[in-house]
Amino acid sequence: MDHYDIVIIGAGLAGSLSAVALARHGHRVALVGPRPAIADGRTTALMDQSIEYLKELELWDEVAPLTAPLVAIHIIDDTRRLLRAPPVNFRAAEVGLEAFGYNIPNAPFLEILERCEASLPTLDRIAVAATVFDLGDVEARVGLGDGRMLTADLIVGADGRRSAVRQAADIDTLTWSYPQAAVVLNFAHELPHQDVSTEFHTPSGPFTQVPLPGNRSSLVWVQKPRDAEETVKLPLEVLSHTIEERLHSILGQVTAEGKPQSFPLSGMIARRFGKGRLMLVGEAAHAFPPIGAQGLNLSLRDVMTAVELVGPATEGRLPADAGDRFDRERRMDILSRTASVDLLNRSLLSSFLPVQAMRAVGLQLLSSAGPLRGLLMREGIHPGSALRSLKEGLRETFTRRSA
Repeated sequence: MDHYDIVIIGAGLAGSLSAVALARHGHRVALVGPRPAIADGRTTALMDQSIEYLKELELWDEVAPLTAPLVAIHIIDDTRRLLRAPPVNFRAAEVGLEAFGYNIPNAPFLEILERCEASLPTLDRIAVAATVFDLGDVEARVGLGDGRMLTADLIVGADGRRSAVRQAADIDTLTWSYPQAAVVLNFAHELPHQDVSTEFHTPSGPFTQVPLPGNRSSLVWVQKPRDAEETVKLPLEVLSHTIEERLHSILGQVTAEGKPQSFPLSGMIARRFGKGRLMLVGEAAHAFPPIGAQGLNLSLRDVMTAVELVGPATEGRLPADAGDRFDRERRMDILSRTASVDLLNRSLLSSFLPVQAMRAVGLQLLSSAGPLRGLLMREGIHPGSALRSLKEGLRETFTRRSA
C-alpha cells in the first residue's frame, strides 16, 4: 500500500486547487478521481481574495489571459412587479480596488491546474475512482477501482454534493430544491461590456451577464425547469435574439456560442464539514444557486483553511483531529453564506407582497446609502471584513468620546 500525507477525493476545481495548495506546502499528496467526461461550459467569477490566493499558488500568470475583470456590478429589478427596487450599482473603485475579481472559464482553468499538478514532484494524479473508505483513528484507507489501496494521515473530500467519502463517514446532509434550473452559455455581442456585470432580477431568478475577454460574455439564466428545457432546444439564431431582448439590448446584437447547458438548482449543506481524519471542501460540504459569485470563492476559503490548519510538511504524522478543527473553523462562514444566498433567491421567487417590499427597501438602502453599500462590498470580497470595520469604527467613536 502507498502511503500519503493527504489523499484528495475528487478532481474538479475544488479538489485540484486543494491538491496544488497542499503539495506546494511540501506534503505528499494523491489526487484521486476520473477526468470529467464532458467539458464544463460554465465560468466562475473569483473575487479579489481568491485571485490573491491564485497568485500565492503561482497560478495567476497562466490563468490571467483567460479572464476578464469585474470593475462594476449592476443589479436591475426586472420583475415587473408592483413593488420594485431601484437599480443598484457596485463599483470596485468605491472600496479602493481596480476590480472586484475576474471571470474565468471553468474548462481551461481545470486544464491549467492539471498541467500544474503534473509539475509538482510530491503530487500523484490517480485518474480512477475511489470505491472504499476506511477512516480509522490511526490512519485512513482508500480503495481504488483498479484494486490498489492507499493509506493517508488525512482525507480531503472534494467529490461533489453526492460525496461518497462523506457518506462513508456517516455525515448527514440537509438538502432542499428550488423550482429552478440554470441555463449557462457564452455569447458574443456588438457593444463592449466595459468590464461590467449586469444582473437582472426576474420572477424566476437572476439573468446574469458576466464579462469575458473582448466583446464576449458568459450568461447564467435561472428559469423554471420547463422553460429551461425549451431554452436549450432553441435554434442559435432564436436564442441569440431572445438573450438580446432579455438584456434590453444594452450590449447590442448578440450571438450565442455553442450549445447551452442546463443544471437543476438545489441546495445542500453537510451537518459537519470535517470529522477525525476527514475534511470536506467545495460541494461535498455546501452547494447553493449561482448567485453573487459565492460558490468557488467559498470553496477556496475551505482550501485556505485546510492548508492553514495542516501547516507545512514535517516528518511527523498529521493529527487525528484535523477534521474536527476544520469543522469548527469553517462553520460560521459556510452557514452565513448559504443562508444569505438562499434568502436572496427565495425573495425573488416569493409572490408575497411583504417579502417583495422588504427586498425593494433593502435594495433602495443599498442604492442610496454609500457607507452601507461599501460595507456590503467589502464583506463580499473579504468575508468578516465588514464586521471588523464596524467594530473598529465603534471603538474609534467610543475612544474619541471618552477622551
